[in-house]
Amino acid sequence: MCGIIGIVGVTEVASSLYDGLTVLQHRGQDAAGIATVDGTRLRLHKGNGLVRDVFNQASMNRLRGRIGIGHCRYPTAGSDNAAEEAQPFYVNSPYGIAFAHNGNLVNTEALRREMFEDDRRHINTDSDSEVLLNVLAHELQIHDRMALTPDELFKAVAGVHARARGGYACLALIHGYGLLAFRDPYGIRPLVLGERVTPEGREYAVASESVAFDVLGFKRLRDVEPGEAVFITADGQLHTRRCADSAVHAPCIFEYVYLARPDSMIENVSVYKARLRMGQRLAAKILRERPDHGIDAVIPIPDTARTAASALAEALGVPFREGFVKNRYVGRTFIMPGQGERVKSVRRKLNPVELEFRKKNVLLVDDSIVRGTTSKQIIQMARDAGARQVYFASAAPPVRYPNVYGIDMPAVAELVAAGRTEQEVEQFLGADWLIYQDLKDLIWAVQDGNEALKQFDTSCFSGEYVTGLDQRYLKQIEMLRSDDAKAARRAV
Repeated sequence: MCGIIGIVGVTEVASSLYDGLTVLQHRGQDAAGIATVDGTRLRLHKGNGLVRDVFNQASMNRLRGRIGIGHCRYPTAGSDNAAEEAQPFYVNSPYGIAFAHNGNLVNTEALRREMFEDDRRHINTDSDSEVLLNVLAHELQIHDRMALTPDELFKAVAGVHARARGGYACLALIHGYGLLAFRDPYGIRPLVLGERVTPEGREYAVASESVAFDVLGFKRLRDVEPGEAVFITADGQLHTRRCADSAVHAPCIFEYVYLARPDSMIENVSVYKARLRMGQRLAAKILRERPDHGIDAVIPIPDTARTAASALAEALGVPFREGFVKNRYVGRTFIMPGQGERVKSVRRKLNPVELEFRKKNVLLVDDSIVRGTTSKQIIQMARDAGARQVYFASAAPPVRYPNVYGIDMPAVAELVAAGRTEQEVEQFLGADWLIYQDLKDLIWAVQDGNEALKQFDTSCFSGEYVTGLDQRYLKQIEMLRSDDAKAARRAV
């Protein structure tokens, strides 16, 4: 999960890229970077940390140009906290290409070998993004002409699709030509196209989420289609082509549960309204299974669960209360580097309002339960604040399988619901009772916003991987990306 944005403007774009990245900061807090083209020079600045920490006035002043891309990183492949893996990446052959990527490949090692043995390209980092950049660069070199045409570009993207497997949304800033954007043939990771008409002329932008357009005054045109490539020339001409046939359009359903901001539109579905429907369906399940629930108050785990919890409370006819005050200067615990850091951050991040818990039966609502340790802490916090009974509801189904398309859920052993019944999870968390959303209801909650969506990537709930998957790959990423593996690398 990362945030990407690219703009082809008629005036300087660096400040707009910066503003867009701050709005996409929820998608990655590890590193950030911006690349622009200024005449004959490609300018790049990147580093570890939040967007506000990576850039200062001096670095922004150097990022001159009317075309550029930006990236905020949340590592799901490669190393944690490695400055050399901050994006955009850059290669100087052919043309000079800066590259930003959101997603994850499932055949990275095979491609890495091909790059070295067949294509004679050296990969400097462990990042699959650098591998994908070099695949694109190689395909462009195959189709190299004196003048790079949109047709040649689209042939190169088709070559990338033929070789890469996984979920990916990509931006490539090609020096002297323009901005190329493309999305995997399944449309797993989101990518949106927008435009802004100014007195100076028409400008285009491509981003992970439409919310980036809102802050910049761009109009959302549409989602980039699965397998589609969009090329915007340096002088603002828009070209598009479907470069791969999509057997299945399967956007990631976890975007709607947790990853995306509620004020975004993805696949013509309002994330906010989808979460409202999740709450309504969860309330219906509670009424079916526990008609005498005895809930005195519904309390969300801020912030992502608030929308679903409000709809759930309304459907149950139970007061909705803000029982936790969030420290907004602590990042999202889900994307903290290591379980120890997540555990410490929960108490720093949330503080209970005792008045809302004292002598009450409370239903805590979260967007999902992944590792379970933070949920267990929060339940204990509610008890310590004086709650009589603590119930727990998840707006998503049990997470039982790794996600391999760009979300940091690599190790089965770290998933609290893997190998456990719901009753066993309930006991582990210490809840008086626990209720999960049904997968069919989650699918309905999103699909009701756009009936043209027939299928989703639900792999972390169902174990069904739309790209196909070698079981050895699951073992490999567990060895590389589990919390224990990360801790061992940090100790070296």
